[in-house]
Amino acid sequence: MNKLPPITKNLLIINVLCWMGTMAMAKYGIDLEKLFGLHFFLAPGFRIWQLVTYMFLHEGFQHIFLNMFAVWMFGRIMEIQWGSNRFLIFYLLCGIGAGLTQELFQYVQYEITLAQSGLEITPEVIHALRSYMNAFLTVGASGAVYGILLGYGMTFPDNQLFIIPIPVPIKAKWLVIGYVAIELLLGLRANAADNVAHFAHLGGMLAGFLILLYWKHKDRKDNHIKFTW
Repeated sequence: MNKLPPITKNLLIINVLCWMGTMAMAKYGIDLEKLFGLHFFLAPGFRIWQLVTYMFLHEGFQHIFLNMFAVWMFGRIMEIQWGSNRFLIFYLLCGIGAGLTQELFQYVQYEITLAQSGLEITPEVIHALRSYMNAFLTVGASGAVYGILLGYGMTFPDNQLFIIPIPVPIKAKWLVIGYVAIELLLGLRANAADNVAHFAHLGGMLAGFLILLYWKHKDRKDNHIKFTW
């Protein structure tokens, strides 16, 4: 366990390099977040590759530190459990699933805003709203991280974890359920203004859950993955 498995190690390195590169390029007036962060799919700045690239960008030291700490803490365990190929596929698909969920959430917001605007829905109004939404970006590996957390909780449900500030150990399965509840409540708050993509987190967990169900069905005979809760 002391030696990091290769995918976990390279994910840590790539994310840190991307974070440092974003800061370095900003000094020359090049905004990598606008190029590779995830835009709303109807906004002018959207590109299909952003569904992958957005998860390697982070907004500030705290953002990348917390995500990479979780990758180090849980990702290495799951890579050893699943193997490097499966872990990489799981990580990327959870991140993409999180991005797609965020796109769906933004589309709902877009339609509600149009309906509540009281304006005649003209091409000019639609263009103005889409241009406005172009300013909103999603960045970070949190969707993939939440998928890993769910994978850990489903694979080792009774493992005891110490989570600050909870003063007592908590089983992994209850931690996962708690995160789902918190993210859902925060995501549904009409006045949420914390700039956190809560539904993207839930989307990453949903993608992870579906992948694990598929693997369970595929590997039922060889007992590759065990579910005990």
